[in-house]
Amino acid sequence: MQVNVNGEQHEFAEGSTLATVLETLGRTHRGVAVALNGELVRRGRWDEVVVPDGARLEVLTAVQGG
Repeated sequence: MQVNVNGEQHEFAEGSTLATVLETLGRTHRGVAVALNGELVRRGRWDEVVVPDGARLEVLTAVQGG
């Protein structure tokens, strides 16, 4: 299936969960927030949310500093 992640197309296996997608991208560390088709998904639900084909993901990383 095709998923748009931060404006770039990626290929993942059908039925992939959000956790699997993020793990494949190497983006499972703390300080990451994810929106699936414009809706924020809590970290506690990443293992249960299946990413649909054609989805749009925004993966945001918190940055500290002044």
